[in-house]
Amino acid sequence: MLRLVRRSLTTRFLETLSPDELRRLHGDWPVFANLAQRPPLEQWRTWLLLGGRGGGKTWAGAHWLKSLVARDPHIAGDAAGRVALVGETFADARAVMVEGESGLLAVHGRGERPQWNPSKRELVWRDGTIGQVFSASDPEGLRGSQFGAAWCDEVGKWEHPDETWDMLQFCLRLGRDPRRVATTTPRPLALLRRLIADPATQVTRAKSSDNRGHLAPGFLEYLNDRYGGTRLGRQELDGEIVEDREDALWRRSMIEAARLDGADVPTLENLERIVVAVDPPAGSGPHAAACGIVAAGRDREGRCLVLADRSVQPATPLKWSMAAIALFRALEADCIVAEVNQGGDMVKGMIHNVDPSVPVRAVRASRGKWLRAEPVALLYERGLVRHAGRFAELEDEMCAVTRDGKAEGRSPDRVDALVWAVSELMLAGRAEPRIRMV
Repeated sequence: MLRLVRRSLTTRFLETLSPDELRRLHGDWPVFANLAQRPPLEQWRTWLLLGGRGGGKTWAGAHWLKSLVARDPHIAGDAAGRVALVGETFADARAVMVEGESGLLAVHGRGERPQWNPSKRELVWRDGTIGQVFSASDPEGLRGSQFGAAWCDEVGKWEHPDETWDMLQFCLRLGRDPRRVATTTPRPLALLRRLIADPATQVTRAKSSDNRGHLAPGFLEYLNDRYGGTRLGRQELDGEIVEDREDALWRRSMIEAARLDGADVPTLENLERIVVAVDPPAGSGPHAAACGIVAAGRDREGRCLVLADRSVQPATPLKWSMAAIALFRALEADCIVAEVNQGGDMVKGMIHNVDPSVPVRAVRASRGKWLRAEPVALLYERGLVRHAGRFAELEDEMCAVTRDGKAEGRSPDRVDALVWAVSELMLAGRAEPRIRMV
């Protein structure tokens, strides 16, 4: 009843407004924003908006930057003529932050919309303010730039989170009060923990359900039925940072200690063997499980290096076969290691139907997933397995695998492929040095 009264009062108030006043009200985004989407009233240099999928993070970030550039007196800070937009990649920044349905072009009215120059990766507002787009896969790309503000999107997915964030801080040196907003679905990263602990950071949290009115009907119901209460659901829907499980085989700290970046990653020429491991799903179609596709190599010192995760979903036989062969070719691997429990000769047949010249080593699981994975986890503890960069989805799954052999109640397809790759290189006996195919 109270809700109906409030709705009636709102309708009566809107009816008293002129068309110009209605347009101005529609552009006043804090009026329509959820509490978590509004800039904190407390003092801050960093606003960290942690949100679930569809929680309105992008909409909030775009409106904040729009208001800052427009010198809205209710928005603290100063664009100072130059702002940075940092996404996971250039393609992500363009597709989401600039051109997306909740991106910067969409939140501006036609008469105030900035000019987007894709070739220069720049937005130019009517007052001359320039927004420059950067990729978190290239932290050095920020070097030499300077800004009065920054919007950073999906920080939890950045390839080089610490390096990119630190480089950005040296660039925020224009204006009276440089500020940065970070919008992301959370992951248990050291950078996010560091930002949360910083007294200059204000954190708001937006659940997917908070933005229900702007999501497709049935979206939340379906996801809550499938993922509600799980670690994945708490992270992707509730915007929580979910730390390590006590009963998992891998720890985040173990994976971070195993990570190599930049110049520390050996070249392919310094690897004795390279294999691509495939863990095909039991079925196919839009609701099939993922097909795990992971590549790894062994160096001359006898250590294993995880090179790539190219797992695919939905995973039709043709799609996963082509993905595995493409990775095999790109890395000039020695063979594809394929589990044949689910498909038998069909697995080898699918690969050879696409390319009969690819050597396939068939492997069959005779033990449970946990027992197969334990020796591989031990190699990580001994420092004998390294990661050539960041593989967020694979690493999330590694830290979720428990004694029942599942990750959040699902088959850990990426981990299965990882286990086959590392086992082939490190646990199956010393194989012959790799021979490049010509």
